[in-house]
Amino acid sequence: MEENANAKWAELEFGEIELGDKRRTKRLIKLAKERVEKPNGSIAESCGSKAGTKAAYRLLDDEDIEADAIQSGHQRATVKRLAGEKIILAVQDTTQLKYTSHRATQGLGYLQDLSHQGMLVHTTLVVNPQRVPYGIIQQQVWVRPVEEYQKHHRRKERVTDEKESQKWLTSLGAAARLQAELPESRVVSIGDSEADVYDLFWEAAKLEQDLLVRASVDRRVDHPERRLWEHVKSQEKAGEITIEVPRQAGKKARKAVLEIRYCQVRLRPPQRRYQEELPVISLWAVLAREEVPPSGEEAIEWLLLTTVAVNSLADSGERMQWYTCRWVIEMYHKVLKSGCRVEERQFADLNNLKRYLALDAVIAWRVLYLTLFSRETPNVDCTAILDVPQWQALYCFTHRTKSPPLQPPTLKEAIFWIAQLGGFLGRKSDGRPGSMTIWRGLQRLSDITDAWLVFHD
Repeated sequence: MEENANAKWAELEFGEIELGDKRRTKRLIKLAKERVEKPNGSIAESCGSKAGTKAAYRLLDDEDIEADAIQSGHQRATVKRLAGEKIILAVQDTTQLKYTSHRATQGLGYLQDLSHQGMLVHTTLVVNPQRVPYGIIQQQVWVRPVEEYQKHHRRKERVTDEKESQKWLTSLGAAARLQAELPESRVVSIGDSEADVYDLFWEAAKLEQDLLVRASVDRRVDHPERRLWEHVKSQEKAGEITIEVPRQAGKKARKAVLEIRYCQVRLRPPQRRYQEELPVISLWAVLAREEVPPSGEEAIEWLLLTTVAVNSLADSGERMQWYTCRWVIEMYHKVLKSGCRVEERQFADLNNLKRYLALDAVIAWRVLYLTLFSRETPNVDCTAILDVPQWQALYCFTHRTKSPPLQPPTLKEAIFWIAQLGGFLGRKSDGRPGSMTIWRGLQRLSDITDAWLVFHD
């Protein structure tokens, strides 16, 4: 029987790691294959046997294994996938993983208050401008100690590397290392308004690493207008661009027409830190505002700050398009929580959870990749993601026939059929199938393929 496509994938993503013992690596590869086939099931459901479940827990309980080591193979595979990409966007964001009901788990911290416990995860995902996610280059995990609760008033007294805002600088460092490995590409680190941190701009200048951040602070500037927004608004209108606003909770996807202004800006350091003699940071600013939003919609207004020069309306539009790719990281975290159901997994302590998360974080990326890759390259052969038994089983099941065609279908066709297995109806009003629908379909396909092999092996 031909080797399973999921087994090939698991070998690619986890085969080049050193866990101190080849048996551990082999067990991890096997567990990755099992998890990708039944990602929203429990570990016992994925492994399918008591012996397999016991081996999985023994691996995840092993204190000699670091969570970072588990993802190291995937990170190397990600760099290889990126070869040839001219623009690489390192989008980053934070999400909470809640384990409030898991009172027995040791080492968790507080979230919004002491009645909610869990951990925080900051992921750096690399995508191309077409929003195809190539992989994770870094994932930071931490907890907020209970003894630090309600001490936010002291945060301005701390240096950046003692604050949670250090996560942005750490991610920027990962982007800089990727840039060094891919000198023919341009790597741009992208963050939302929470990333509007002076030290991040300063660090980008020191590393000579490209950065694009949505501004949230009306900073002092070294210009006659004295404040950032006032200075950018004083520029002449450069024109208009239209962007696609993706579907969000309770809101349909739509197009937005934005008025554009752009200019260079010189940001002055925070006044409270004048004794540090910090430098003025030179950046480019792009202000985009929706003057006539649809009825009931809040007008879009983004002010982007970037190290990448903006000399035209076309440059402005490109920077805006880069920023919209940040939505992929939000999709990723949704798949991680709703698809993998990482918040339902129960372990003895925080380190166990970290090791489990390191594995399922890659599983979540896999499904998101299949979803968005199929949109970018719909006409390629479906064997790019499915092996022969999988696509034959898929075709025969969805078409109610015993005989598959001689030639494999396209990726677009295969993804559509997989989505139908996951409950997608394919009506005109339904748009394209989402990652969660494809996720459910892939799980059904795993069982269908197993049945197919029983009768065709």
